[in-house]
Amino acid sequence: MSVKAFIDTNIFVYAAIQTPDSIAKREAAVALLNSPTRYVVSTQVLNEFTAVLLKKKFSDELVRARVASIANECSIAVVEMKTIWLGWDLRQRYNLSLWDSLIVASAIIAKCSILYTEDMQNGLIIDNSLHIVNPL
Repeated sequence: MSVKAFIDTNIFVYAAIQTPDSIAKREAAVALLNSPTRYVVSTQVLNEFTAVLLKKKFSDELVRARVASIANECSIAVVEMKTIWLGWDLRQRYNLSLWDSLIVASAIIAKCSILYTEDMQNGLIIDNSLHIVNPL
């Protein structure tokens, strides 16, 4: 049985934007995304990634192309009301931010066992099923 993994926005951002102080993180993000794994992302991740690239003045055409590439290479988890309610519960139980709790809820609903992110506590296990891993 293969492991199902969810990718948070920051991994895509590091892969897309290189700064002098983020070269190692960019290389790690690109290596993770270039693995043969078919990852899961949520509509929230796609929207957050879009917002970051637009804020960094990437062209609409480039942003659309990057989002289309992610959508073609990953399974998409739609944020629905059940995601929001589970996120609310997780936010309270694990003291997560609202946005992080929605990412975690999306990963749990998609039956992922790993969530790759830089934003949460590395090694944290949520609901005995989702392992938070900082690949950077």
